[in-house]
Amino acid sequence: MSISKGGYRLLAYLCVGLAIAGVILPLLPTTVFVLIAAWAAGRSSPEFETWLLNHERFGPTIVNWRARQVVPPKAKALACTMLSVSWLILYYNGSPFWLLASLGLFFCGLAGYLLSRPSY
Repeated sequence: MSISKGGYRLLAYLCVGLAIAGVILPLLPTTVFVLIAAWAAGRSSPEFETWLLNHERFGPTIVNWRARQVVPPKAKALACTMLSVSWLILYYNGSPFWLLASLGLFFCGLAGYLLSRPSY
């Protein structure tokens, strides 16, 4: 099953909207949505992809990721903090052990991957 160009375009616009919300809302990530939007735009709309690449705020993040898989230090810190806060909320709300253990392993793997990426 493949996604049509319209589906990729919809995903790109949705992710840009979430990225813009992430600029305003402190707990919503921006970087991941910008990267997904650029990926989807590259498959659906060259004009939209060009706009993203030339965007003053989003463009450098996309270019750095594509060139060297660089993640800004601020994005790393925020992502790791939010992973920890999310796990702690589940812990204090009495989530089952299997959920805490599996998410703990997943979050540690995700943080490890993220921290292994180069910074600027």
